[in-house]
Amino acid sequence: MILDVLKIAAFSDGEQGGNPAGVWIGDTLPDVEDMQRTAHEVGYSETVFACPQEDGWRVRYFSPETEVPFCGHATIALGAALSLALGDGEFHLSLNNGDITVSGRSEGQLIEAALQSPPTRSGPASDALVTAGLALFGYSRNDLDPGLPPALINGGATHLVLALDSRAKLSQMHYELGAGRRFMTDAGLVTVLLVFAEGPTLFHTRNPFASGGVYEDPATGAATAAFAGYLRDLGWPHEGCINIVQGEDMGSRSRLQAQITDEKGASIRVSGTARLMLED
Repeated sequence: MILDVLKIAAFSDGEQGGNPAGVWIGDTLPDVEDMQRTAHEVGYSETVFACPQEDGWRVRYFSPETEVPFCGHATIALGAALSLALGDGEFHLSLNNGDITVSGRSEGQLIEAALQSPPTRSGPASDALVTAGLALFGYSRNDLDPGLPPALINGGATHLVLALDSRAKLSQMHYELGAGRRFMTDAGLVTVLLVFAEGPTLFHTRNPFASGGVYEDPATGAATAAFAGYLRDLGWPHEGCINIVQGEDMGSRSRLQAQITDEKGASIRVSGTARLMLED
């Protein structure tokens, strides 16, 4: 059975751009097969399913090909949908592997939404993994920014971060989807986050999501949370808040903001705007 979903673009740049997500809210969660089938039919990188549970909501996320443990942009879309249905507020979410919150507040045609990610952690990536990742995207170690070393980062899902030393090199990113799927699946990665630091608090990112059958996402809250935690672990001069511009090279410019506390491993607040997609 294919379920009806609300379509919302999360982390939009005003009334443009953002990352589309499907949102389904009901009394009880559907069967896994129906959720997976619906996510595949919708075709967005993520569709989120939610039902009431005690004083909050039970939530699961599905890409077109598989279930994922956490998705930031779909969480923002869910926060927007809940605020439209129930009024502005903060909502408690129970995921497969932990609990988080999301808030939503209507601002005219847009909804301001923010999530508190799961706890974050980061660590060095092996030389073999970095070499394979660079080869996948056609880069070499000479293309890397030495100030942001490759790492495995996690804020609810695991990503490989590779920071490049120029915006032009970020724009040149390309890879073969099947090879990317094998690489990410074998390495236990949900995505690879490619980054260029324009300054201490402004970053441009691209986010291949081949493990879920998606070539690239225009906005990725989970990877942004994990990256912000990595910057804290690294001692980067983040000044407590960073801004991310993503999706420009896809023609879907998106804006994300992450607030960073000094507490090692603490969750990250990721915020942005969301807009209803009135036309398919």
